Amino acid sequence: MDTIVTTLAERPELCAGLREMADDWPLFVLNDPVGWSHFGRLADTFPEFTFVATEGGEVVARAYSVPFRLDAPGRGELPAGGWDQVLMWAFSDHRRGVPPDTVSALEITVRPDLRGKGLSGTMLAAMRANTRSLGFASLVAPVRPNGKHREPATPMAEYARRTREDGLPVDPWLRTHARAGGVIVSVAPVSMAVAGSLDQWREWTGLPFDTDGWVEVPGALVPVHCVPEHGYATYAEPNVWVRHDLT
Repeated sequence: MDTIVTTLAERPELCAGLREMADDWPLFVLNDPVGWSHFGRLADTFPEFTFVATEGGEVVARAYSVPFRLDAPGRGELPAGGWDQVLMWAFSDHRRGVPPDTVSALEITVRPDLRGKGLSGTMLAAMRANTRSLGFASLVAPVRPNGKHREPATPMAEYARRTREDGLPVDPWLRTHARAGGVIVSVAPVSMAVAGSLDQWREWTGLPFDTDGWVEVPGALVPVHCVPEHGYATYAEPNVWVRHDLT
């Protein structure tokens, strides 16, 4: 069956299908306050940077990107704050009418029952092509390596440097970016931050969260810091900045 990828600006009638598409993101990720307050507005604010893939009329994948100004006072380099920071920059620039000079990917999600068929690479290619057609010279991405959750204790910088005999990254998602022309730039050590009460973390994970120290949580890229004495736990997720030169 043919896969058709369009922007939401081209096919606004797909907005409901995009929002309702099944995914399996961990609950704690959905409680990042920056994402919680901004993510739901992406489709309405940046439809020309939002992508929907359909097969036989059904939504099978989605992708979000945002334009922002990197060459600006206090910026200039891809931020340590990664995903959260670029999302805030994009909405701030849009609100103030600041002309963007860069596009950042935010998410590429394939319907769980259709993974492993190359749809993520298809969505990345569409995002690269769209970014170029809109006149931008580069696409950046705070990549969430999809194999890192199996090694939460490994530092992200070490994990991201690992390569196979062919020189490509060991991680499958980083490898997809590399094959498309992306180059690893740096690690964003606090790309997403989630803090919650112990009861919230128990609800999000099903774990007891009753021991002081580091807790390995399914789906988390690094351990969560639990502080029972004060009744909270925190998670700082590292991502990997990848740049795609489109010139």
